Amino acid sequence: MASRWIAFIALLWEFQRCVCREVTLPTGPLYRVAGFSLSLPCAVSAYEGPRTQDFEWYLYREDAEGRQIGVVSTRDDGFPYVPFQARVQAGEVRVERDSGDKARLIIQRLRSEDQGRYECYTPSTDTRFLGNYSSSVAVKVIPDTLLITHSRILSGQPVTEGTELQLTCAASVQSDQHTHVSVTFGVRSARGPESLGHNLREIIGVDRELRVTPGRSGAYGKRYRDGEMTVEKRKGDGGRDLYVLKMSALAPEDSGSYFCEAAQWIRDPDGKWERNAQRTMELGNLTVQPLAETLSVRSSPEGVVSLRPGAPLRLGCQVSGVGAWKRSALQVQWMRRGPAGGVEVEVARLDPEGVVTWGDDLSRAGGGGMEKESEGSFSLRLFSVRPADAGLYRCAVSVYAGRRTPAPESPATVTQRSEWVTVSLKTEEVRVSASIDLPRRPLLKRGSTVTLLCNVSVEASGASRVEVQWLRTPEEPARKGAALSEDGGGRLLATLTHDGLTLLYGNGSELSADRLSARCFRLRIFSAEEEDQGHYRCRAEVWAQDPRGGWYGTGAEAQSLSTHLYLYARVTDLLLLPLVIGVSSALFVGILIIATVTCCFMNKLARQRSRARK
Repeated sequence: MASRWIAFIALLWEFQRCVCREVTLPTGPLYRVAGFSLSLPCAVSAYEGPRTQDFEWYLYREDAEGRQIGVVSTRDDGFPYVPFQARVQAGEVRVERDSGDKARLIIQRLRSEDQGRYECYTPSTDTRFLGNYSSSVAVKVIPDTLLITHSRILSGQPVTEGTELQLTCAASVQSDQHTHVSVTFGVRSARGPESLGHNLREIIGVDRELRVTPGRSGAYGKRYRDGEMTVEKRKGDGGRDLYVLKMSALAPEDSGSYFCEAAQWIRDPDGKWERNAQRTMELGNLTVQPLAETLSVRSSPEGVVSLRPGAPLRLGCQVSGVGAWKRSALQVQWMRRGPAGGVEVEVARLDPEGVVTWGDDLSRAGGGGMEKESEGSFSLRLFSVRPADAGLYRCAVSVYAGRRTPAPESPATVTQRSEWVTVSLKTEEVRVSASIDLPRRPLLKRGSTVTLLCNVSVEASGASRVEVQWLRTPEEPARKGAALSEDGGGRLLATLTHDGLTLLYGNGSELSADRLSARCFRLRIFSAEEEDQGHYRCRAEVWAQDPRGGWYGTGAEAQSLSTHLYLYARVTDLLLLPLVIGVSSALFVGILIIATVTCCFMNKLARQRSRARK
């Protein structure tokens, strides 16, 4: 029984010990820097009474022989002693509550005489005096040795989008304590949505653990991952550390007032890092001018260029306002429209790697060139122009600001086009006529060879050649495989080109096309069948020779009237039907006679056998 009472008393004692009041402060000593703030949290637990507890702070200076100095109280405005009265009234020294039972002493600007042991006392609200009603911690005030300098101040002069930026800060701390330094570069925006409210943005920094941390706002994280923004720590003179910010391609949103912030960190005995001191250095203002406002693209010559076929053509494209040429890649294109407008097509392109590709007319790859003549100067050359080259030309320039080798899928920063240049050709007057002849003697029959003649007449001042096409409009739907003529006026059967090549298209019959004389052309259809019937025409196009010896289409063409091809039946075809009918009739009559005779003979034989039996 006695043992039970002993166990009960021990349990009651343990319970009472657990609910005793306890006041806690951080483990010391705490090192803080003179001129910067001190934040000293104090918490009370296991208390009785109201949830909102009062706190009183005392200071025991090392040179005061243990004398107590009242600092500040939450319940008594007259609590501060003389050394702290003015500072408390000014709000430099105060108590801030985190909750009813948690508060912290704030001293905004520490002084050397603030060093000592600070006690946090909580007046009792308990029914019994049990536990710990105060706690103290030593605070050491160390001198401010954090220095920050810069090597160059921004001039404030506008720079072009895509320009590289490099800023350098130097930071150092001379302290007997083990401290770390962090440096952050930032900007106060002068434009954009941030300017409507909080406009301070951290760009990138090196934290106390020497880790590079990009800013969270804007696209700084992506720019850092893409290698467009870096920060390096280097060793400088006099024990200083240099921090270098590099931004490879500035954007308009990078405009603003730049600064560099250095912070001194110290590790408290509880393992937490505390920022003791920090300084900010202004680096000047930066204005980034959008490339769209500075870029200028101009083509030359301006207005109208008149040439004769075969003459060389040179078009120039001048680009300015890009900024530093070595910082940005360019893609230059020459575009063309027809003389009457229409769809814009690409003639040639010079990509950022200097590779030239030809667009709508691949034959120009050997008859022209595109090159970079100097920084900002590009040219397109056609060695011998043709009538098809007439039209409206302009150059389009795409700039990849700050990127020398952009990826193929990367969008250009800006694309700008020049004014149109009109290229017209003075062609010589050419006249051409064509007629078609279908000889009908003797009569054309199925299976015969059909000959069609195309006679062409040309009036030209210089050397010329003729290209002839043969077309047929069938009397019934045409066979599959025949090519359509360009104007849809029939099926294209054959082409005899200006340089003597013969091109034949499927028609179900064997064809040939040749030239009988300088202006007479022939089409032959071997073993013509019924499906070859229809209306035939020939089309003639004149090609002229330029001064360089090349041939070009003049655009002069003529088309003949149509001639009708009808095939008569052969004699064998005419006799085939009567022969078949005659043979069939003879066989039918013969079979009928034989059947009748056989039937009568059998009936007579049957009657004779009947009489003999009787």
